[in-house]
Amino acid sequence: MSRAVAANLRALRARRAWSLDALAHRSGVSKGVLVALEADRGNPSLNTLCRLADAFSVSLTQLVDADRPPVLRGAPVAEASALWHGPSGGYGRLVLSTDPPNPVELWWWRLEPGEARHSEAHAAGTREAVMVIAGEAVIEADGQRTTVPKGHAATWPGDRPHVYRNDGAAPADLVMIVTVPG
Repeated sequence: MSRAVAANLRALRARRAWSLDALAHRSGVSKGVLVALEADRGNPSLNTLCRLADAFSVSLTQLVDADRPPVLRGAPVAEASALWHGPSGGYGRLVLSTDPPNPVELWWWRLEPGEARHSEAHAAGTREAVMVIAGEAVIEADGQRTTVPKGHAATWPGDRPHVYRNDGAAPADLVMIVTVPG
């Protein structure tokens, strides 16, 4: 994945004729981190990847994919890239996304008991929705909090800081959709 991120960053920056300084300014990612990522010497966090995708107005999949996918494509969840790892073994896997101009990302999340994913605000207009498949999740967004049990769903603005976590005693499995404005 790091090779794909390096190549895609270089290509996206070249297409826009942006300097490293311009990308650093637009993304909030330091120039030193960008240099390391483009040289395939970095291991970016999910927040860093989100900032870069937002700066380029592309989906995370477009940033991490090594090859341009065919028009119709499937994706085994077990083979999806885990872009977040929880301290107790949980993960967030970006399964696939649709193409721009308005990409939709499909995620599979496993939150072990006590794990939380704190997310920075994404690009303006981003929305997130989750459906709980097993266990239950607590969602906090824009000063509100709700518990989402198995078989229920919730949505919130992804362009504000938010948290999803597992306060229960059993693992929580979530299917998430993120819509990214063009």
